[in-house]
Amino acid sequence: MARVVKVFRTLRNHWKKSTFAVCVLSYGGYWLYGKHCDSVLRREACLLAREYGQQQIAPQERLRKATVILNPAACNGKANNLFEKNAAPILHLAGVQITVVKTDYEGQAKKLIELMEETDMLIVAGGDGTLQEVITGLLRRPDQDVFSKTPIGFIPLGSHNSLSPSLHLLSDNKVKDITSAALSILKGETVPLDVLQIKGEKEQPVFALMGLRWGAFRDVASKISKYWYLGPLKTNAAHWFSTLRVRMLSFLKHAGKAPRPNLIHRIIRRLKNYWNPPAEELPKVEEPEKWEEQQLSTLELFVQTHNKNPVERRINDSLRISAEPHNLTVGEFITAGNKKAADPTVFTENATELEAGACWLQLPEGASGFYNIDNEEYEAMPVEVRLLPRKLRFFISAERREQLLSQIQ
Repeated sequence: MARVVKVFRTLRNHWKKSTFAVCVLSYGGYWLYGKHCDSVLRREACLLAREYGQQQIAPQERLRKATVILNPAACNGKANNLFEKNAAPILHLAGVQITVVKTDYEGQAKKLIELMEETDMLIVAGGDGTLQEVITGLLRRPDQDVFSKTPIGFIPLGSHNSLSPSLHLLSDNKVKDITSAALSILKGETVPLDVLQIKGEKEQPVFALMGLRWGAFRDVASKISKYWYLGPLKTNAAHWFSTLRVRMLSFLKHAGKAPRPNLIHRIIRRLKNYWNPPAEELPKVEEPEKWEEQQLSTLELFVQTHNKNPVERRINDSLRISAEPHNLTVGEFITAGNKKAADPTVFTENATELEAGACWLQLPEGASGFYNIDNEEYEAMPVEVRLLPRKLRFFISAERREQLLSQIQ
């Protein structure tokens, strides 16, 4: 008993050291527990992957080949270690023959994809920038009609992974996100995604999966990190210090070709044509596209695909054009900016919403700035944005598909 009293008296007399020791031990215990949980997640994923690897294949069949485009610089240089520890073992245990191609500098993925040989699947291990480079290089190929049929897997290793919520169940655990993405590739369930083709007057086209963003909110979002010293108030401060400038934007909205009917109507039409073939008609002269010009006074413009919920059925294939009103008050601007910092696709109630198959963006005279194309900055210039509906197929987890379907209902 006396020894216990002596211990407590020592702790009380050295309370500063005792407090510091308790903090260190608590943090160390929390860190070790996190490492243990990560190890359990890896083990469970590897056991599932081994079941795929133990499945028998016919003598004439060969192992599936996968080409992995890995950006080691993603996630502040941690991407290579994250891939080797969490994704590569799963693919190896499943019997997938992988070829890992690492990028050395920005823009190299486009050139590597142009030289890529035929593969059973393409896996992008990186963030938004790596993914955009890969699909741009893929769709710039002369034989892109063939290679665009290759299923694509996305392993989120970047600081920004905008496409991940559309394909995978996300959590606060990076290891769980990576292992679940790798397992969804093994299960083989895919979903078609739309692609935006963005082309300037002289530049080669750039391709995007989420959208093109331009305006005051985009400019402020790029400056939020400069106010890091304000802590949780940095987002409000960035919008407060930003000046509200009215931006005029003219664009041409494509409204020419008839919308594509849904799958059921196409099947019924094919069956009718099979049993009652239509009489041969003279070839019709294709009508030119009809363009409609509109001028908008807006603080923010976002041209986006429907890939946020790729399993949602829609009658028309179209891109969405959203424009914020120019007359927001300072308070409304800050409130909207806070919401957009979490989700850039959120718009206010008075925002203008349009749908089209293509649009031509013409900046006002003297305007400058940058576009955000899938979270990558490009110099703003007049561009044509055209929708390529259901152009690529991506692997999706069955759990996320069911979750997205339940949101529609």
